[in-house]
Amino acid sequence: MTDGSVTVRVPAKVNVQLAVGGLRPDGFHGLANVFLAVGLHDEVTATPADSLRLTVGGPDAAAVPLDGTNLAARAARALAAHHGLAAPGVHLHLAKDIPVAGGMAGGSADAAGALVACDALWGTRTPRAELLALCAELGSDVPFSLLGEAALGRGRGELLTPLPVGGTFHWVFAVADGGLSTPEVYRECDRLRAAAGTGATVDAVPEPEPSPALLAALRDGDSAALAAALSSAGAGGGSSNDLQAAALSLRPSLADTLKAGTAAGALAGLVSGSGPTCAFLTGGAAEAEAVAAALAESGTCRTARPTTSPAPGATLLP
Repeated sequence: MTDGSVTVRVPAKVNVQLAVGGLRPDGFHGLANVFLAVGLHDEVTATPADSLRLTVGGPDAAAVPLDGTNLAARAARALAAHHGLAAPGVHLHLAKDIPVAGGMAGGSADAAGALVACDALWGTRTPRAELLALCAELGSDVPFSLLGEAALGRGRGELLTPLPVGGTFHWVFAVADGGLSTPEVYRECDRLRAAAGTGATVDAVPEPEPSPALLAALRDGDSAALAAALSSAGAGGGSSNDLQAAALSLRPSLADTLKAGTAAGALAGLVSGSGPTCAFLTGGAAEAEAVAAALAESGTCRTARPTTSPAPGATLLP
């Protein structure tokens, strides 16, 4: 066991494609989920302690639960149980910079960071495959937070295949006030499908598949081609995100954010995951700065953050 502290940096994500299958009998939806890690990060620091303790700092820290529902705390307990440790003696401090409840997997990132940090602190040397299995037990997005870069997620999103990315993509993330409940967004997706007469169950909705054009754009590092793929018409209402229509139904003001970003020069815009953060792809760093400034002045979002992708997964800091 390490006597000092261990810090792990973990990235946010954007779903450049989120193809959602029909509602299954188990209550979940099959996914073809193309994850891309982006350069907004949380840092998870693990320090020896007599018992499990959790503290949070940074923007929106007050919105992060400090009880047993916190995914980072659950990750520490899961790792301790996996190795037969009596109790997880650790103080976890989460330095938040990923928007909270914003559809960018901040909680999942913290869980992956806590696993890696506690594994290093306790000297348990858990094999990568076992860490990924623990991630999958904690939540559908947690395995990708460990892996980073780019990946196709199948199943509920937890069955990952790494994807090649041939260049750097420039993004702006427009952060909304308040969050959206992911289960509520999925329920609204089902409701909209049923209301449209297409049906919402696995018997009515085609099996989700990744877009070949989108995967090729990532592989080639082609921003223009990726923008075209992001804007492709689908169940998401002219978006590669099938949950976008549901997010807009629950939060109509997001349509104004999307319009403001594209009017400012973004190549494409979409709701990130279940929202309410909106992601805008731009042609370069200067364009990203200009779009971020325009969005900040538009009054349609709380803040706008330029960054790049891909980004590494959970990484131990020196």
